[in-house]
Amino acid sequence: MRRYPEEVTAETQPDAVTVVLADAQPVVRRGLHALLSPSAEVAVTGEASSAREALALATATRPDVLVLDVELPGFQAGVTIQEINRVSPSTAVLVFTAVEDEHAILAAMWAGARGYVLKSCPGDGIVRTIRGLATGEVILGPRVADKLIGQLSREPRNQQLFPELTAREREVLELIASGMRNVAIAAKLNLSPKTVSNHISIIFSKLNVSDRYEAIEVARRARLGRPGPPGLHSPRVPGGSVLLAGRRGVMAPGAAAHVGARSVRGRAG
Repeated sequence: MRRYPEEVTAETQPDAVTVVLADAQPVVRRGLHALLSPSAEVAVTGEASSAREALALATATRPDVLVLDVELPGFQAGVTIQEINRVSPSTAVLVFTAVEDEHAILAAMWAGARGYVLKSCPGDGIVRTIRGLATGEVILGPRVADKLIGQLSREPRNQQLFPELTAREREVLELIASGMRNVAIAAKLNLSPKTVSNHISIIFSKLNVSDRYEAIEVARRARLGRPGPPGLHSPRVPGGSVLLAGRRGVMAPGAAAHVGARSVRGRAG
């Protein structure tokens, strides 16, 4: 973890957007730093190489934007991003990654990320994205927006069981209820164990349960998987739909275009 001296950043650039860079690869952090530093609009205040370091820097420096990779060591979408938002609510989390799996995208946005941009993004696009997030926008790169909208468009319009879950999340929940562990679920669905773990974290959040046991009981009471033992308390299952939250508003499918021809932008309403 590296925190830059105050006099090098915020004091010399008082109107700049403060940024923390979190990536496991030093070459990526150095490249981003070199790209952002010439801009008077952005001041890099620190670097982190793990999710734990990113959280520590968010707590200590309260940056305007925290740029992180979903492949950061220790990263879990349902935990890391939510915890960053908890300790520094004013910090906008930008996922900057090579991972363009639609489920990883949805997991990050559901957890509270304000943006998701691929590492193939042009350099000037990163500066614009960081400035946009700092003013409350929700920004997705063009290919990311296509994948997210495609995922949402495949959702059945009328779901009677757990309407707050995506089709993939309901599938994972049913496999959990049937007694399968994460590695087996990953193999069956042709996903990585980390992606399955992210799905499960989101399922826990949406169903308002604290652990796997409670999730299984909720699922089995809805007749998913094997029937559970009688007499156990079932936590409340809230209704609702997925919205992608901006700092001062919400962005739903169909919002206006921004970064690239088909990316998505959400402004405060």
